[in-house]
Amino acid sequence: MPLRDTQSRPSRMGFDWPAIIKTLLVEIAVLVALAGGFVLYVNWSSEVAFEEFMNADKSSAAEAGHRPPASIPVQSVKARPNCDPKS
Repeated sequence: MPLRDTQSRPSRMGFDWPAIIKTLLVEIAVLVALAGGFVLYVNWSSEVAFEEFMNADKSSAAEAGHRPPASIPVQSVKARPNCDPKS
């Protein structure tokens, strides 16, 4: 018994072009949304980083005379150690 709605189903040799186009449009919409979200995030994070940079510059200028001690002492190199080139 043949189906009555055979016109809505693709034939065995053909493609269901409306379904393919709908799928492609949904994929493109998702990719555009993800790209837009990524661009907005990068823009937001760069603005936050810039504000932190500007605030750090202002606070370091206010405390120019006060510097924290270095955690590693600075040592100067007095002379090269003698190395035996034959070893």
